[in-house]
Amino acid sequence: MLTDINPKLPMRDKVITREFYLNKLGFQQFGSADYDGYLMVEKDKIQIHFFEFKDLDPAENYGQVYIRTDEIDKLYRSALDKNLSMPTAGHLQTKPWRQKEFSLLDPDNNLLTFGQSL
Repeated sequence: MLTDINPKLPMRDKVITREFYLNKLGFQQFGSADYDGYLMVEKDKIQIHFFEFKDLDPAENYGQVYIRTDEIDKLYRSALDKNLSMPTAGHLQTKPWRQKEFSLLDPDNNLLTFGQSL
């Protein structure tokens, strides 16, 4: 039986990644150990893991994760208030597949798409 999934995304700098997820998106660091080259963050019922990839070229990074929520409007307003980086087509939209979605880019150009079913 499968019980959970925790995406692993690349990061160039653990300090910058930690600061973005904790201070901009409201995550908390998961676990009590500080692993070299590895970071785990959590918020509500999800975790995202990061592995160090110092040679990552953000322009060539295709890391992506889709995060379901039941507070899409609140999250979107918070992202706008914090002036977080959104791709051109990343602003809040209602999609034909009956999802309300928006997307953000983290410091390493990982795409975070947030979606809520209508």
